[in-house]
Amino acid sequence: MISPKKLIRMARKWQKVAALGRKRISLERINRGVDADSCSTSSVADKGHFVVYSSDRRRFVILLAYLNSEIFRELFQMSEEFGIQSAGPIILPCDSVFMDYVISFIQRGIGKDLERALIMSIASSNCSSSSYFPQEQNNEQLLLCAF
Repeated sequence: MISPKKLIRMARKWQKVAALGRKRISLERINRGVDADSCSTSSVADKGHFVVYSSDRRRFVILLAYLNSEIFRELFQMSEEFGIQSAGPIILPCDSVFMDYVISFIQRGIGKDLERALIMSIASSNCSSSSYFPQEQNNEQLLLCAF
């Protein structure tokens, strides 16, 4: 499992290398206040953020503070265990719908018991939103009822 400190060091190193190797045209973001799930065209995350991709290749720019979350630690561990490529960007073994749900939970400050329940469901279901969300029902109600 990658420790949060090591991940932060790797992210900073990649940012420095990327900044040295190219000139960047900066585009102003539309939603400047959004911490997660911002789809910028820049390959380098803003200061205090890191970039991960979902299994369906959607880009998530996430606050470094979220690395303290047990949910992200479990996702990083699963990413290593399932052998998702390590030479390129960090790809988590979850689809974008599930990542949106996890990020919204962390932003709201979920309790430890609900966080543990979500971690157990992650480990048992391979993070697929299709295992959580039938199309005709509300996503949030299903997950809360499942625990």
